[in-house]
Amino acid sequence: MLQRIKNIGPGALIAAAFIGPGTVTACTLAGANFGYTLLWALLFATIATIILQEMSARLGLVTQKGLAETLRIMLNQSVWKWPLFILIIVALYLGNAAYEAGNLSGAALGIDALTDDSQSFYRISVAVISLLAGFLLWRGSYKQIERMLLLLVTLMALAFIGTFISVGPNFTAIFKGLTTPQIPDGSLLTVIALIGTTVVPYNLFLHASAVKAKWSSVDDLNHARADTATAIGLGGLITILIASTAAASIFGSGLQISGAGDMAKQLEPLFGSFSKTMLGVGFFAAGLSSSITAPLATAYAMTEILGIKGGTSSPVFKLIALSVVISGSALALTGIKPISIILAAQFANGLLLPIIAIFLLMVMNQKTQLGEYTNKWLGNTLGIIVVLITAGLGVRLILSATGVL
Repeated sequence: MLQRIKNIGPGALIAAAFIGPGTVTACTLAGANFGYTLLWALLFATIATIILQEMSARLGLVTQKGLAETLRIMLNQSVWKWPLFILIIVALYLGNAAYEAGNLSGAALGIDALTDDSQSFYRISVAVISLLAGFLLWRGSYKQIERMLLLLVTLMALAFIGTFISVGPNFTAIFKGLTTPQIPDGSLLTVIALIGTTVVPYNLFLHASAVKAKWSSVDDLNHARADTATAIGLGGLITILIASTAAASIFGSGLQISGAGDMAKQLEPLFGSFSKTMLGVGFFAAGLSSSITAPLATAYAMTEILGIKGGTSSPVFKLIALSVVISGSALALTGIKPISIILAAQFANGLLLPIIAIFLLMVMNQKTQLGEYTNKWLGNTLGIIVVLITAGLGVRLILSATGVL
């Protein structure tokens, strides 16, 4: 067990990436509006994420190449090379810049929930958090970034576990919600949001690159798999705890909330300052951790596609990562609500995820790349199921973003 904990690293980056303010808000709204009935969607999303991320981790470890680098090599002579590359670059960069604005805003809202300060303090918080994220990405090594994110994931876990315990949840209802899939009237978009904020394409790029930065031998494959299952499993547990906390404290109470920031304020009169404080800490950690991973994933993908070497120490890598922080900070500081921007990001991710997942499955069946570590029938079956569901969700997100549905 101690060895497993010691080897946690790249998986924690993925957990930190998908538990951002958007996920916290989606889970909060799911619990507040529909009680425990949508917990099954979070369980599915966690399992689907583990399946795809295990493939990404295996690819990075066995080939010592990132997903984007493998994509560049495989499509070197294809006419689809640059159209696909442009789609990936535009979707990842613009999408992550939009999400970065939400991440920075979310971290600032966590501070606001703790201090009850004014909008002017919110702007100062965004600026300070942006500087902190930018400094770590510019000056930090992979190991330093990994340790920071491990700390933030641990902080999130403690905060949301503490809040969960304080509200006295119904464990029988939780078990039923996890094991009985149902979609109540009006909940379809929430289900899509819960899955879509957990299974995201940029994490597939991030994971392969992070694994090859941490391990260099296939002898470490079991460590990589344990890291993936443990860290992402913990991340999934955190999302379930957030939704369950909202279900126990808000659902059926008549309180109206529009996001996790409102939930933090609503908890104090119900359960005292402890719950509000813990939720504020968790929201801050979620925003800060995701504000580091989104630029990191963008820089990994773009430098690998462009064939730029050097990893996190490359000046180009650092400039790309820093530009995402600056873009997100500018959006957050303008005062423009990031909702419309995030809808555009959802559109891009909805289109990109099935494409990247299909490509990942293709790569994982190439013996020239992976030899004996190619997918077996079970991995392919599970992967195809996830691809079909995410493709359907992608279409649904695109239709929603364009106003068709």
